[in-house]
Amino acid sequence: MAEEARLVRIPARQKAKKGPDTVMQESDQHNGTTYETLQAPGPSSSGLTTRELQQNWKVVKKQLRSSKLLFEIPSARIIAQPLSKYVVYEIVVIRSGSYDSRRVSVERRYSDFVRFHRRLLEEFSDEIEDVELPRKLLTGNFDEENINERRLALQDYLAKLYAVRCVRYSRHFSEFFNRQEQIRAYGLLRSGQFRLARDLLQNILELMEKLAQRQSPVLLVPTLCALAVCHRDLDETEESFSTAHRALPPVRRYGLKRYRAPLLELLVDLGYQLGRPVAQIQEELTGVRDAERGLVSFLSLKQVVVQEFT
Repeated sequence: MAEEARLVRIPARQKAKKGPDTVMQESDQHNGTTYETLQAPGPSSSGLTTRELQQNWKVVKKQLRSSKLLFEIPSARIIAQPLSKYVVYEIVVIRSGSYDSRRVSVERRYSDFVRFHRRLLEEFSDEIEDVELPRKLLTGNFDEENINERRLALQDYLAKLYAVRCVRYSRHFSEFFNRQEQIRAYGLLRSGQFRLARDLLQNILELMEKLAQRQSPVLLVPTLCALAVCHRDLDETEESFSTAHRALPPVRRYGLKRYRAPLLELLVDLGYQLGRPVAQIQEELTGVRDAERGLVSFLSLKQVVVQEFT
């Protein structure tokens, strides 16, 4: 039976608190390896003078000082099902410091916040001892006044968590905002609903880009590859090629072997269709295949992608 939802229209009377200035450089861990991920934009450093490098780095530092994340919970809605009734809160992630035209949001229940807080306590109990999750209500869970109070309290809770450096760079923080949607998107992809999967993956990617701006780009690779597969199956050849091409540098840099050959193979195929020069990619693919021969089975990118979140 379809869900019946009642929108509780609650004006946003309070903005999320800003966290402290973020640092200029951060590291990220993936499979036990630490990666330094922040690089100055612009031309290759090998072709710049010391003065130009200093000017470049001043620009980077200015951007990092002025860019932070804000979390707003502008509304909540009550979901009424035959056997259950609960409230979901819309969380909007905003990047401050410049005009942010991409409004990206997710919905979470209070129980999602509880599980999230428990995971954080397991790893960062000392660091978040002063950050309290709003308590569970025994009565009046669906009163508009109580929902409004909890909405603002949860907004303040996220702001305080983001102010804790080790928390905002942890995998738990990123997973709270995207894991549910990733599971849903990959389920849609496996069932052949590529258009719905594509739209959801695009939203996930925008959210991850905001959350992972100073983290390793390796975190974006699975979503980029899944999005490339969806574009391919929807005959959106140009979009598939550009998305796959974007995933290739971190795959190379961080040695993500399970993605490299399938990604190169897709790029070669799409490149031929689009009339792009692919000789170098073809040569790289041949070298990778020769090195892997007899060691691993050759899978397409789609076969690799559908194994995620199973």
